Amino acid sequence: MPLILASNSASGGYNVANSLRFDTASSDYLSKTFSASNRKTFTISFWMKRSVLSTAQGIIGAGDGSGNASSIYLPTSDALQYYNYVSSSFATNVISSQVFRDVGAWYHVVLAYDSTQATSTNRVKYYVNGSQITLTGTYPSLNDDSFINSTQPLSVGREDGYANYFGGYLSEFYSIDGQALTPSSFGQTDPSVPSSGIWIPKAYTGSFGTNGFYLKFANSAALGTDSSGNGNNFTVNNLTSVDQSTDTPTNNFCIMNPLINTNGIVYTEGNLKVDFNGNQSWARGAASSIVLNTGKWYWEIKQTSCDIYNITGVIREDDLTFFSGQSGTNLYDRNANALQSGGTQYNANSGDTSPGYTYTVGDIVMFALDMTNKKMYIGKNGTWFNSGNPGAGTGEVWGSSQFTSGYGFAPIALGYDLGVDPIMEFNFGNPSFTIASGNADANGYGNFEYAVPSGFYALNTKNLADYG
Repeated sequence: MPLILASNSASGGYNVANSLRFDTASSDYLSKTFSASNRKTFTISFWMKRSVLSTAQGIIGAGDGSGNASSIYLPTSDALQYYNYVSSSFATNVISSQVFRDVGAWYHVVLAYDSTQATSTNRVKYYVNGSQITLTGTYPSLNDDSFINSTQPLSVGREDGYANYFGGYLSEFYSIDGQALTPSSFGQTDPSVPSSGIWIPKAYTGSFGTNGFYLKFANSAALGTDSSGNGNNFTVNNLTSVDQSTDTPTNNFCIMNPLINTNGIVYTEGNLKVDFNGNQSWARGAASSIVLNTGKWYWEIKQTSCDIYNITGVIREDDLTFFSGQSGTNLYDRNANALQSGGTQYNANSGDTSPGYTYTVGDIVMFALDMTNKKMYIGKNGTWFNSGNPGAGTGEVWGSSQFTSGYGFAPIALGYDLGVDPIMEFNFGNPSFTIASGNADANGYGNFEYAVPSGFYALNTKNLADYG
């Protein structure tokens, strides 16, 4: 299978500007009812970046909610499934032998349905990142109708009629009515570096058919707009303009990684909102999907709910395993540089201090991490602590003695519940909360509340390819 796009060293000349962030807990979805069209032959193509694992989720589904439905589906095993459910039983039910659990990567998925094929195993084909994947189960009968392209309500972002809402990002969402296509209509191996095997998007140039549509999520005020020319616009349900995202298959942004620690932590909003849920008597830690070894990086964290034990900062990469299933977190004996909301400063295994730098609910905490010169700056609401000036390299809160040479560091958050669940929302340039001002880095990437210091950049693969 070609590699999942991981960096912008592969560009191919086609840039995807937007995705749409779906939150399972918010029941986000798009909906439309079509007239009947070709129910025997169609193609669905999309890119997805998953946030929620081991939970049943629908990507696209059509049905009446009473035992008749078709869906592209992610079961609790994290495989890919497609089914036609007719009169409360499966007429078609195929599932992949592979599973898809990388929450930090974008996957390109193509479903080609053509029940007119003489060979049953040719009637449903799944492709991921350009390669056909193995399916097992029950294939459709000859000329069997799907509920896709029927008059039953169609949803994107859930298994229609059965809830099971998707959690993650969707981008470049195509439905092609009347054709069973291959991935080469929508993607290609990066032509600038053919030996890389990296699969990237390309523009679709074919016809759409009557019920075909193309959701590019370009208009934050009308997220269900069809860009195919057919005018098959969708109704938006529970999604707002803040759910439009610049985390895309051609520029992958950092998120918090739930695979590092799920112990009592609730991750929502595309794994950017971290809720240290539950009355635990010990701290729990969440860490980012990207470890930083060099370069200069900026991010912000909104303190949505805060007590004196909200803790934010970075931790050395070899201490990330400490977060997995821990029974307690003592940062004073860990290689972490972090600041507690009550004012305690942790200094990478060299003891803690109390400089009086505090923050509370509603504050936006700013971080500027200079891994090239081994310095980190921290501030809140537009003002740097210690009279810091990250652009000039002065007034850092942590200096070279707190950064072990040869190691990378990852952004972290910890919560210690004393009756108030700490909730923190990370903004690596792709926020899950409303930004009042709007500031980008020097490359034009990111949407931050406060100005990005000179020489620092948002945490995404385009910047990492140049500076990381």
